[in-house]
Amino acid sequence: MSTTPEGSVYKRCSCKDGNGKPLGGKCPKLRRTGGAWHPTHGRWAYQIELPVRPGQQRRPFRRGGFDGRDDANALCEQVKKLLDLAGGDRDRAYEISDLIWATGRGQALPDPATITARLHAGVPASVVKTTAEYLTAWIDRRAGLSDDDSGLSPNTIRSYRDHIVNYLNPRLGTIPIQDLRDEHITTMFIDLKERNAEILAAKASPIAAVRDTVKGVRPLGPASMQRLLATLRKALNDCMRKDRLIAFNPALSVDLDSGRPPKPKVWTPKAVKRWRATGERPGPVMVWAPEHAGAFLDYAETHDVVLYPLFKLMLDRGLRRGETVGLRDFDVELDDAHLTVAQQIASIGYRPVTKRVKSGAGERSMPLGPSTVTDLREYVDRRDRWQQVSGKDWPDTGLFFVRPDGQPWHPETISNRFDTLVAKAALPPIRLHDLRHCCATYLYASGADLKKVQELLGHATLAMTSDIYTSVLLEFNRAYADSVGDMVPRTNRAA
Repeated sequence: MSTTPEGSVYKRCSCKDGNGKPLGGKCPKLRRTGGAWHPTHGRWAYQIELPVRPGQQRRPFRRGGFDGRDDANALCEQVKKLLDLAGGDRDRAYEISDLIWATGRGQALPDPATITARLHAGVPASVVKTTAEYLTAWIDRRAGLSDDDSGLSPNTIRSYRDHIVNYLNPRLGTIPIQDLRDEHITTMFIDLKERNAEILAAKASPIAAVRDTVKGVRPLGPASMQRLLATLRKALNDCMRKDRLIAFNPALSVDLDSGRPPKPKVWTPKAVKRWRATGERPGPVMVWAPEHAGAFLDYAETHDVVLYPLFKLMLDRGLRRGETVGLRDFDVELDDAHLTVAQQIASIGYRPVTKRVKSGAGERSMPLGPSTVTDLREYVDRRDRWQQVSGKDWPDTGLFFVRPDGQPWHPETISNRFDTLVAKAALPPIRLHDLRHCCATYLYASGADLKKVQELLGHATLAMTSDIYTSVLLEFNRAYADSVGDMVPRTNRAA
């Protein structure tokens, strides 16, 4: 191909002719009598012809408005050095020409180091997309893949899309994807932390109008921050490895506070007393004492006979909400006193979605105790009576737990009914999912080893089970360490 063009440096001014038409570089005042440039009239500019593909119109790249000739000459030389990066490769020269031509007036020329890195990595130098354009196209593409094509679950797609729409695009979207750096990402998380502080301050305000401005708004905790960063890392990994638009992933060098989920805490007598006085709870994840669990089951059996067996099973066997609602009829063997967990019904944007459990460890079989079998037999008899009343209108869902009309339970309905029962029973609050933590705690405290607890809960590793429950078991045992001693009367201590 032809050698790099030389380019030229010249002067222009804003003078106009008698008709008001700008003279530009034709103004006679720009040069002295001998032909030299006038030292004060006009401003410096440069022009260089960029390489063009066959059949393409010529590209005279011009920039002006410089006070000194050296300034214009330096930028002209910079354009030439950028074109030299092609190393004689015609296609690369066209790509670099596209990048230079796309540079707007007042914008800096492309960075030579970035172009070099992209060319060495085989990344097209001329493809320019904003971060928002790429992320939006990326999630749309991933959402269109099926599970067989290594697609993502609907819940993961929703999470990724929420991150992109609510956080990434508003804060990083205008930055060209090729120019995105770790400092941009770090700044975003600093802004999010500052927003968290504003939300918490507003919630604590004594002024009701200020509190109302953040009603229903939750701060973004460390775990949520980590998930947001993970979404960006995944998208930029695909941008680098599959789409080859960037040479490195800037999100990999961003560090955040640990996003480990909160550990369960026990509703000890002192914690309950404080909660009744102030409404404060020790943490977001709580475990009932056995007497609380018993009081809840007694209340539920009396006030919600339809859902009582479902809650009882979750507490006895540590099933997740989606696993319980999605339990199939043929997975429950009451004669052999066991059940198999193989599918779940998840709530994705309030839309119930049936799918397999998310890991090999999650698919598991477990024995059922005599009291659980008795409760489930009573439920099956009641379900048979519901079906007789409905007759031919009874739907064949294949599910074990269904509503009195035979329709599936919505996962969110189960959570709402649980919260209502807990509140009406005046029990210290826990989440529906915390029944699972109660089950694990009671099992271990009664002598089951941690490996059995892991298998029952369907955790992928023993380390996961240990990490979640070691601290809560210690707290549970400490809280009730003197329960036997308290039952033995002591004359000296009474005195």
